[in-house]
Amino acid sequence: RPDSSLESLAKLKPAFSPDGPATAGNSSPINDGAIATLVGPAAVGDELGLEPIGRIVASCTVGRDPQEFSIAPVWAIEKLLTRTGKSFDDIAVWEINEAFAAMVLSVLHDLPAIDPESVNVHGGAIAMGHPLGASAPRVIVDACRELRRRGGGLAVAAACIGVGQGTAVLLEV
Repeated sequence: RPDSSLESLAKLKPAFSPDGPATAGNSSPINDGAIATLVGPAAVGDELGLEPIGRIVASCTVGRDPQEFSIAPVWAIEKLLTRTGKSFDDIAVWEINEAFAAMVLSVLHDLPAIDPESVNVHGGAIAMGHPLGASAPRVIVDACRELRRRGGGLAVAAACIGVGQGTAVLLEV
C-alpha cells in the first residue's frame, strides 16, 4: 500500500494469536472477485470461437495435517514434477498463491531449486488481493498470461488450501 512503511508495518498487531507472526501487513487481503474459466478440449474452444490461453498438462492435489496447510504446496509441487518427469529447471514461471508472505517464503525455503525471480513476477495475492474461491484459477490464468508474454514455455501454478491441502498445476503455452 502506498502509505506503508517499515515502521507502520512493525506496529501492526498479530492477526491470529497474541504472539503470532501473521499481521495485516504480511497477509493477503480478502477481496471480492470472480473468475470464469472454460476447461476442456481445444475442439470445444474452437466451436465457441475461443483461443486457449494455455494447456493444463497435469495437476496434483495432496492432503496433509491441517496445521501444515501453508506448506502443503511443497508436496504438491514435488509430486507434480515427479509424475510428469519435469525438473525445476524446466519451469519458467512459478505462480504461488500467497495467503501469507511467510507461506511463499516457506515454499521457497523447502524447494531451493526454484528461482525466486521467477515467482509471482507481477506480484502475488498480498499485492492483488485474495478472492478465496477464485484464487486458484487466478494463479493459473496469471501464469499462462506471463508465459504468453515470454513466447511460451512451462509454468507451475500452486496454492495452499486451508484444510491441509496443497495443489499444483503444470501449464504449457
